Amino acid sequence: YSMRDDLDGAKTKAKDAGVPSGDVDDCKSVGELLNVVFEAKAEATLMQPTFVTEHPVEISPLAKPHRDKPGLTERFELFVYGRELANAFSELTDPIDQRQRFEKQAEKKAAGDEEAADVDEDFLMALEYGMPPTAGLGIGVDRLVMLLTDAGSIRDVIAFPLMRKDEGQHSLLEDQ
Repeated sequence: YSMRDDLDGAKTKAKDAGVPSGDVDDCKSVGELLNVVFEAKAEATLMQPTFVTEHPVEISPLAKPHRDKPGLTERFELFVYGRELANAFSELTDPIDQRQRFEKQAEKKAAGDEEAADVDEDFLMALEYGMPPTAGLGIGVDRLVMLLTDAGSIRDVIAFPLMRKDEGQHSLLEDQ
């Protein structure tokens, strides 16, 4: 993470490593670029159970900053057979830092990033009142089904149809 402040240099190194230029050019920070490089070059090679730790703060909007490593978070993901099986982190409980991260996410969403989040005022209010230290772990039957069926996305196996984007569907109101 030594190139944390050199986005152009990091982009050059990523392209030299064979990461597609389009993916690299879209990155707005070194943290985002690290994630793109990881997904392009490493993720699919993690066959044995592997914990990937200390994610960049730019891609971890709800995770607590790392105690000793600026720019990183207290977060891990478990990979098995080239797929993410679990995601866990220490929850960020600082309302000022959380608001700043939510606002950055909202900017990304407004720019077209479908995975970015909105500002959650209710959550921020809970933090302002004094939320105790917490942690989150995301693993469930849906992720195990992904592994067993070799599904490329959790949306392919999710049990809640409203969470899934159906291709080719249109609204009944469009017929009127």
